[in-house]
Amino acid sequence: MKNFSGNVLFLDRSDINTDEIIPAKYLTEITKEALGPHLLEDLCLEGFIPGRSTRDKQIVVSRANFGCGSSREHAPWAFEVNGIHVVIAESFARIFRQNMFNCGMLAVELPAVIIDRLFQDYAHPETTVTTNLKQQIFKISAGDQTEEIQFSLPEFARVLVESGGWLEYADSRY
Repeated sequence: MKNFSGNVLFLDRSDINTDEIIPAKYLTEITKEALGPHLLEDLCLEGFIPGRSTRDKQIVVSRANFGCGSSREHAPWAFEVNGIHVVIAESFARIFRQNMFNCGMLAVELPAVIIDRLFQDYAHPETTVTTNLKQQIFKISAGDQTEEIQFSLPEFARVLVESGGWLEYADSRY
């Protein structure tokens, strides 16, 4: 199972699409690793520096409709090879969210009011999240401020994540 805890990257925008996550010109790469250096390189967001802002981050917190655009698996792969295994947002494009689960990664939806509070209270470089997958709780911390946030996953999504993804799930059962 992948690591679902670590430092948080806050991307304060809705509708971050798969072309911004991994530009289409890299879809001809034949390994996941080749996608790594290009994660979010076309994202235009104040204060975000491609290649530098993602360094030492394991979790992304963003706004609504994350991962919209095309249905490419390359978007979750680009996060995966950079050690980012959790994306928390108000909502996701359906196919992106399923691709995350298929890769054994977490795509967790939280209500807008909670996402707003996370940006207001925790959008600092030193923010960390510890994930308890079994209890479905995030413990978010920045300095001396800490809180726990309950989340829920569909049962089959949880099984895919615990298995390490669709291929591992299928290998263990068929």
